[in-house]
Amino acid sequence: MQVMSLPSSPVFQVYRMQPQLVTPARPTPREIKMLSDIDDQEGLRFQIPVIIACKNNPSMSNRKDPVPVIIREAISRALVYYYPLAGRLREGPNRKLMVDCNGEGVLFVEAKADVTLEQLGDAIRPPCPFLEGFLCDVPGSDGILGYPLLLFQVTILRCGGFILALRLNHTMCDAPGLVQFLNTVGEMAQGKDAPSIPPVWKREVLNARDPPRITCTHHEYEETIDYSDPSSAATATMVEQSFYFGPKEMKALKKHLPLHLSACSTFDLMTSCLWKCRTAALELHPKQVVRVSCLVNARGKGNNLHLPLGYYGNAFAYPAAVSEVKQLCESPLGYAVELVMKAKAEVNEEYMRSVADLMVLRGRPPYTSAGNFLVSDNRRTGLGEVNLGWGKPVFSGPPKALSNISFYVQHKKEKEDGILVSVCLPLWSMKRFQQELEKMTFQEIVENKNHTRVANVKSML
Repeated sequence: MQVMSLPSSPVFQVYRMQPQLVTPARPTPREIKMLSDIDDQEGLRFQIPVIIACKNNPSMSNRKDPVPVIIREAISRALVYYYPLAGRLREGPNRKLMVDCNGEGVLFVEAKADVTLEQLGDAIRPPCPFLEGFLCDVPGSDGILGYPLLLFQVTILRCGGFILALRLNHTMCDAPGLVQFLNTVGEMAQGKDAPSIPPVWKREVLNARDPPRITCTHHEYEETIDYSDPSSAATATMVEQSFYFGPKEMKALKKHLPLHLSACSTFDLMTSCLWKCRTAALELHPKQVVRVSCLVNARGKGNNLHLPLGYYGNAFAYPAAVSEVKQLCESPLGYAVELVMKAKAEVNEEYMRSVADLMVLRGRPPYTSAGNFLVSDNRRTGLGEVNLGWGKPVFSGPPKALSNISFYVQHKKEKEDGILVSVCLPLWSMKRFQQELEKMTFQEIVENKNHTRVANVKSML
């Protein structure tokens, strides 16, 4: 049992059953499957949480089996088709990862909480203060090699709704791949015998070339000089807070741009703003090189990767825009926007091949950590459309930021569609970040006689 409460939040208890392993419903092939050279890079060797909140559905509630049993059995049946997810990772020469498809299973926890979805309100959105209650950290389960690749917790709420929280070993799937698996779970829960989109492994499609050759510039993996004091970073108290970008905020940001950039995407504009404000808030050395790495999905015809329908491995790159602190902070917002747009435009088939080759030639290095801010847009991954049998979720997506990684999720505020982004920063930087962000999103821009734009700051502090 775990008691959950925060100031101005509901106080409730979470009662958990003992964790159990869910194995495929039928015998599956016992074999070794190699991950791709995109999958097994150091930067993906971590566990990523996802939370899905569903309302009570009377048509499903009338079934003889309770929700956890329905979902557990659906997972078991889905694993027949996605049997590598029931295996365990092993590491070979040159740190190459492979899956031992041994059918040991995924972890599953059944729980109850004496709280309703209405009482939780926005607390299920990032940063979710109750994540520890809704996603059990089963002792000895959070490693990469030899550990379960998925952990699920289904928590039934007092209103009849429920929260499905999971933790995924990121080397196995990206967000579209996870969505494909969850859609299969939903189809099984609704009585289907087979997935509408059969899973395809074929990880060799994203392996390094022979011979490997790095043909593109990859700022996201470069070593850089770190001017920061490591002792202050080690002792810093980290805090997390979410920020909302709606039509008004985006309109204010666009007024900072020159006319030739006014048609830039919402992602480019928002990412550039956050990068600029975050850099200023951290008060880094003026000569420090900082980056913003943007997740770019490599699926689709435009990249010529010829990934088959049903491919559920990682298929993205994190190209980085690069600048010195002084120039980023002192330049107009358009400077950052142009850097972000240029970095994203680099991703094509050749770029992805070059990343895979770099992994093999350089021993699968991690993403650059010093001065690097990573952003992932989860609005179009399909997580919000996952139907486990209870209809469209109230919320579905990452429940928190991860150190220097922020996620964008769709958010409705007073019937207005916007974007919610959670940011993690040292306590001493968060107030400065808020101040910088308010300057950017609450400015009135006027045009003078020479048709140049001048900012008239209206402080909201």
